[in-house]
Amino acid sequence: MILKISKILILFLVLLSCKMNNETIKPVEPIRYLALGDSYTIGESVPASDNFPAQLFHALKDKNVSVSSYKIIARTGWTTTNLKAAIETSGLKDTFNLVSLLIGVNNQYQGKSIIEYKSEFIDLANRAIKFAGGKKEHVFIVSIPDYGYTPFGENNRASISAQIKEFNAVNKQVSDSLGLKYYNITPISQRGLAEPDLVAGDGLHPSAKMYKEWVELIMQNR
Repeated sequence: MILKISKILILFLVLLSCKMNNETIKPVEPIRYLALGDSYTIGESVPASDNFPAQLFHALKDKNVSVSSYKIIARTGWTTTNLKAAIETSGLKDTFNLVSLLIGVNNQYQGKSIIEYKSEFIDLANRAIKFAGGKKEHVFIVSIPDYGYTPFGENNRASISAQIKEFNAVNKQVSDSLGLKYYNITPISQRGLAEPDLVAGDGLHPSAKMYKEWVELIMQNR
């Protein structure tokens, strides 16, 4: 009887071992990346290959991470309202396993209210989670750059910086409340006047070099 039980126990352990091994060698699903945003996402004034989603995609490949594709829904001048409308009309129903959201500078620039921004940002963050198949750990938020530290904005730097700080406080609070990863790239943007090569030729948007620093920050804190 004891021998029979021992044989059953051994068989169970063998089956359990096989299951664990199968789980261990299960192929990792290639990353399908969706980037939602505005000019800072699409990369105004830099080649498409140099915007931050493209650089992040290739940085992941360089680290031997399995990646398959990336898609951008973004345009220069978009507010949260514009991004919401674009998502609605895109008809996009795919799910992704990496989704980023960076939006808000045009809300600030156009004098939109913080209250409206918070309401629409919450909606967009939840849409990002939905695009990620409900997996919050696959979504990350990027802070708004401070364009007060560019040739375009330096004459109104104090006012711009104060307002950008308020908008970033909102998106950080929403990010934390939803349990999303948050990357604060704003300090990098605030080196724009001291380090002109961080600013694109239009005197306003980030250069490829600045986007590279964003990606390095993201990769260091994945």
